Amino acid sequence: MRYTTGGVQTFHLWSLSEDVIVDQGPGGDVLLLTSRWGEDRLDRPSPAVREVLRRMELGPVLLANALSGPEDQCPFTLPALSKLSHLVVRTLGVDDLKGPLLSVVPLSSAASFVLIRPAGERRVCLPRHVAFTVPESGTGCVLESERSPHRVVLHRQEAAWVAMTLAWPTTLTAVSAALPLPPQVTEDIVGYLAAAGLVTSVDEPA
Repeated sequence: MRYTTGGVQTFHLWSLSEDVIVDQGPGGDVLLLTSRWGEDRLDRPSPAVREVLRRMELGPVLLANALSGPEDQCPFTLPALSKLSHLVVRTLGVDDLKGPLLSVVPLSSAASFVLIRPAGERRVCLPRHVAFTVPESGTGCVLESERSPHRVVLHRQEAAWVAMTLAWPTTLTAVSAALPLPPQVTEDIVGYLAAAGLVTSVDEPA
């Protein structure tokens, strides 16, 4: 499979973990989110935050599509969502109608997700303690480590290709050159793996 570089774009989807339940608290000016880790409270959430969380409870959403106007845009919603990072599944998609590339699932109440893009010439790799497994369902692959607060589900072969090239020290530039993928796709896959704590610099302890 080979992509043309033109017209292919990645996009970033947000959803709540399957066990999260969103309820309205006393007085109507509080949202309570209940999960395996207990209860998180949002005081006086904006209508935009309420709507985004409602949609995220149903499944992955593109934030821009869940916001109704300029006053609702990300600068007003992201601070609230960042507090709930341990409850949020982050999914990387691509606009080829073949489904998402990968999803990053939080495994700890301390999990936080901040996108990282390693420098093109900086050598990186998967830490040696990362396990690469195929679930019993036979659908996709899973990357996880006892040292990472996230599990990464690789839904498509493109994401698995990128992950496998990181089994040995390499650079983002080299990975992009080696695979038949648009650079943006490769860079975002590596960025998600790095944000999940599953990519490390070869100059750091692995």
